[in-house]
Amino acid sequence: MQNKLIVAGSLLLLVVIFTLQNAEVVSIRFLFWEFSMSRVILLFLVFAFGMGAGWIVHGLARAGSDPIEF
Repeated sequence: MQNKLIVAGSLLLLVVIFTLQNAEVVSIRFLFWEFSMSRVILLFLVFAFGMGAGWIVHGLARAGSDPIEF
């Protein structure tokens, strides 16, 4: 149990350090849109989108009898 707390605390510390180092605002331009947001939020959104896409592709691959071929 204590090992889990040490690992969780270490990960939390790394996330806090990462957040503090990447807190600046960046400008994002896509086609006709332009907006600004914190780099940490942008990285989190890209990570979440990638995980969601992977989860969907994995679910589709398991639903069919044949694996998805690229």
